[in-house]
Amino acid sequence: MKTAILVDGGFYRRRAQIKIGEKSSAERANELDNYCRRHLTEKKQAPHELYRIFYYDCPPMNKKVYHPFLKQQIDFSKSELNIWMTQFLAVLKQHRKFALRLGKLADTQACYTLRIDAVKKLCSGKLSLNDLQETDFMIQVDQKGVDMKIGLDIASLAYKKQVNQIVLISGDSDFVSAAKLARREGIDFVLDPLGAPIKEDLFEHIDGLRTCDNRYINSK
Repeated sequence: MKTAILVDGGFYRRRAQIKIGEKSSAERANELDNYCRRHLTEKKQAPHELYRIFYYDCPPMNKKVYHPFLKQQIDFSKSELNIWMTQFLAVLKQHRKFALRLGKLADTQACYTLRIDAVKKLCSGKLSLNDLQETDFMIQVDQKGVDMKIGLDIASLAYKKQVNQIVLISGDSDFVSAAKLARREGIDFVLDPLGAPIKEDLFEHIDGLRTCDNRYINSK
């Protein structure tokens, strides 16, 4: 069975950071490579043949954004995240069978906003404006083109009969239509949400649900 593995990069990085912990860019890239290849082996079945690992993400933001609490511009081109992400993508490019599909950040609309917990506390009176801290703010920036690239690749792989199986590492229910299309074309469609809960409507349109590392399921 020939298998293509599609990775929602932003989702993977967040889950890995929360469940496994911080790692260097090279360590995280190697971890991702090894994790994806675990999907090629199933109990009582011959190892699958890897077609390619498609990784979807956005390059890091390089612009300056005004921080309302600090009352100054934050230069993201010099941030630790920018440096880490640049190195991470560079390492992935060198891995065999990896194909990077990069979208764009809508950085013209990037801004700092209050975290939802802070908003709830302000509205309930548990927190006053004078009590706000830097950690109560988060950067808000949207990705452009990533979901579309995933959907198009699923359709292309299915219509061209390039693979027998697609493994999607994501927790997003926006891919229901793409999953339905792939299954109609005879593709075995497996979802790996890295232990995260998924919506009921997504269960209907996949052939399997599999997470290959118990740390994503059992760790707090």
